[in-house]
Amino acid sequence: MKKKYELEYTINSSPRVLFNRLSTPGGLSEWFANDVNLHGSIFTFIWEETEQQAEVMQRKDNKYIRFRWIEDEDDSIYFEFRLTQDELTGDVSLLITDFADDDEKDDAVDLWDTQIAELKHVIGL
Repeated sequence: MKKKYELEYTINSSPRVLFNRLSTPGGLSEWFANDVNLHGSIFTFIWEETEQQAEVMQRKDNKYIRFRWIEDEDDSIYFEFRLTQDELTGDVSLLITDFADDDEKDDAVDLWDTQIAELKHVIGL
């Protein structure tokens, strides 16, 4: 049974620049997958030997985008990138919501840590 978990990363970049990296094939292929194609609302993510398709469920420009893996039959399981900005400091945070089985959660968190480090590198942080 997959359980929901959330991760938060502070990324000092404008929400507009960051959202582009989270919601476009070109942006996602810079840090999330080797290549990304978009047909309608279906993103195809390509890693070396693997290909996975995800559908955009919800989206609000410069705020959040939520994807559902096509092969996952449970509609309540998704992954989401949400941007928040602290009103006082102006710091931008990326909140990731994802789902994993208990025995896979540590690996999933490590993978996100690696991916977000790559994202920061691409942005120049």
